[in-house]
Amino acid sequence: MRFFRWSGVVVSLSLLLAASMSSFAQSKPRIKNIVLVHGAFADGSSWAKVIPILESKGYHVTVVQNPLTSLTDDVNAALRIIALQDGPTILVGHSWGGVVITQAGNDPKVKGLVYVAAYMPDQGKSANDTSGPYGPTPGQKSIQLDDKHYARVSSEGAIKYFAQGLPMTERRTVLAVQGQTYGPMFDEKITRAAWKSKPSWHVIATEDLMLFPTMEETQAIKAGGKAFKIPACHVAMLQQPQKVAEVIMAAANGAKP
Repeated sequence: MRFFRWSGVVVSLSLLLAASMSSFAQSKPRIKNIVLVHGAFADGSSWAKVIPILESKGYHVTVVQNPLTSLTDDVNAALRIIALQDGPTILVGHSWGGVVITQAGNDPKVKGLVYVAAYMPDQGKSANDTSGPYGPTPGQKSIQLDDKHYARVSSEGAIKYFAQGLPMTERRTVLAVQGQTYGPMFDEKITRAAWKSKPSWHVIATEDLMLFPTMEETQAIKAGGKAFKIPACHVAMLQQPQKVAEVIMAAANGAKP
């Protein structure tokens, strides 16, 4: 059974989400706008399984297509999408997308943050600063840089460490669509961390081989957020889309508009 940790309290994930989903069925979402931000070595298709689940429940969903050329470029891409929303918004980030939402989440329309197997840097810290104390994961060791400092996960890395929980055909799709990622952006630092002033929800992917699950859980505790452990690889939203969608819906109904 999966468990939820919040301010020192551990609660059954299945019971908590069952209760939450019961309340969703009885009322409209408190916040209907959901903006999804993908990670490095990926594109917006990484949310393809979550989008229809959310839309079927009445949410308005938009995906940011990150340039993956710098933190500034990715944050600006997210801010442009947030500007198009017609009211309060929940901002969701996977992996590197967690860095993006930590900065972009300071926008006043954003009322809650959801981190899905993601980095959550502190103020003045970068993605590399955040993961550095934990050492490199098997997946991080599979990242390759070209002579222009653009990075890709190797074919073996994508299949064995990035998306190992998916059927082989889906793993190969993840490999095929991965975006070129500018390596130095992992050293770019956050200037203002939105999680310090806004509520957060965290998906801890317990089988993650790209980021350490211990790091993901420690971040959630640091933010005072609601943490949900889900048995999934790094791309939890592709392996467990229903459970990830339920956490996003919990945020939309738990944050104050």
